Amino acid sequence: MTINITSKQMDITEAIRQHVEDRLAKLDKWQAHLINPHIVLSKDPKGFVADATISTPNGPLVASAKHIDMYAAINELITKLERQLNKVQHKGEARRAATCVKDVNLEPLEAEE
Repeated sequence: MTINITSKQMDITEAIRQHVEDRLAKLDKWQAHLINPHIVLSKDPKGFVADATISTPNGPLVASAKHIDMYAAINELITKLERQLNKVQHKGEARRAATCVKDVNLEPLEAEE
């Protein structure tokens, strides 16, 4: 999987690149096909911002996280992406998706005398 990591107003060190790759490896447990993950790291006056856009066959995953520490921002970002992937993976098992109102058998009740 090719990971595009870009930065604004800072340099990407090998340690940061390795941290992002290690954290994205956590998403492999969902067995989802990640298409062209793009991570944007930027420096803000109040800390760091990590943004991610990842395409999947079920739709795109988009997340953003801010934190004073760069590594903590990356960890929060991956946590948000995990929640989105979990929601997409289990959407079919959701209670609302299990039955359809059209399929409910509505038979008239017989009057008891």
